[in-house]
Amino acid sequence: MTQEQALAYLKSGKNIFLTGSAGTGKTYVLNQFIQQLKDAKVNVAVTASTGVAATHIKGVTIHSWSGIGVKDELSSKDLSNLKKRKYIKDQFKKAKVLIIDEISMLHKKQLNAIDKVLCHCLDTNESFGGLQIVVCGDFFQLPPIGNRGERSSDKFAFMSTAWQNANFNVCYLTEQHRQNDNSLNLILNEIRSGTISQNSINLLKEASKTNFHEDALPTKLYTHNEDVDFINNTHLADLPSKSRFFKAKTEGDKSLITVLKKTVLAQDDMALRIGAKVMFVKNNPDKGFINGTLGELIGYSKLGLPIVKTLDNEKITVTPESWSIDDEKGSTLASYKQIPLRLAWAITVHKSQGMTLDAAELDLGRTFEKGQGYVALSRLRDIEKLKLLNFNTMSLQVDSLAMKADKRFQELDKEKIETTDFDELKQDSKEFIRKSGGRVLTKIIK
Repeated sequence: MTQEQALAYLKSGKNIFLTGSAGTGKTYVLNQFIQQLKDAKVNVAVTASTGVAATHIKGVTIHSWSGIGVKDELSSKDLSNLKKRKYIKDQFKKAKVLIIDEISMLHKKQLNAIDKVLCHCLDTNESFGGLQIVVCGDFFQLPPIGNRGERSSDKFAFMSTAWQNANFNVCYLTEQHRQNDNSLNLILNEIRSGTISQNSINLLKEASKTNFHEDALPTKLYTHNEDVDFINNTHLADLPSKSRFFKAKTEGDKSLITVLKKTVLAQDDMALRIGAKVMFVKNNPDKGFINGTLGELIGYSKLGLPIVKTLDNEKITVTPESWSIDDEKGSTLASYKQIPLRLAWAITVHKSQGMTLDAAELDLGRTFEKGQGYVALSRLRDIEKLKLLNFNTMSLQVDSLAMKADKRFQELDKEKIETTDFDELKQDSKEFIRKSGGRVLTKIIK
């Protein structure tokens, strides 16, 4: 399905599972949909399964929005207490659309709990309280964190009762916007199908010989935090220049600020030195960078702002950016303002999810989770900008249940394309906006 077709489905008010391989623009389509809902004055709850993912769509974690917190299951007492919390019940009543991004990392018990609390607080048996539910993600990427001994069928959201009852329409994006029709794209498709060829293995082994220019050293990706912290701190300390410190500024509700701090990839107190390898951690194409753009700190402006030279030799004076949590009217409830940079000699594979990297050096020798290798490799545009130090057997594996489910998702998507009258979807969109108390605008229905 194309992005345009998927957007038409999203606007129709139907429950949607938006999926596709890495680089097909799932987050882009979500953001388009969110903006169009806001333009039409339709209240939308924008959430994600993790804090990092939530920042990509300017939302909050689903755990925070739904009130379930860290719980996997809710007792009758838990449900009663949540219903008594006025702001929880009010935001449920106001919301017409619930979006959950990175659904692959949400445990099936948690999806069941979200469905349960919505139905209880809204006094209905309709799936997810009658809201349009849109889930987005790729089950070949990082899986939910489960208890020891849990099987994939015990964890994946698509195995939940709530998923089955939602009767999702599958929109499977197929157009590639990160990798072109190149060797890396072929390798990623082979990983997804579970049929890695010897030729692909040879290409990955050959990538160990990749050399980068001294002025354009790549970000190193590791599977463990301790490796990342050690490398970044060591490299920064080795630079001869003095550190300059940049402190984040926060405003608003303290509990929401705490949520923001956990989600933003920038640091509260950031130490930078001239010569530091840095990465932008926010999207701002108008200023010449996206989340994942790499560069080197080459100096400071007259106002003391960092000047970064990117790998494309663009010089960017980096001004503070804001991350915020807004209410349904667009008013800011909490904000976090900081220079949108982080040290980037190394980052974890987990934190790289959702990024597009200009170049990377990967060490997948200690991969401990199926999908980690796929996530890491899919951050890049082509194999020429990859240096792969080590990889183990697991790094090239994806979950067998995810593979089986993905084939079915593709079949369902194909059926939708063949049987859908997209002119009818436009009419459905108008009716949904009116039913939701919104305004039907020409630019929304097109």
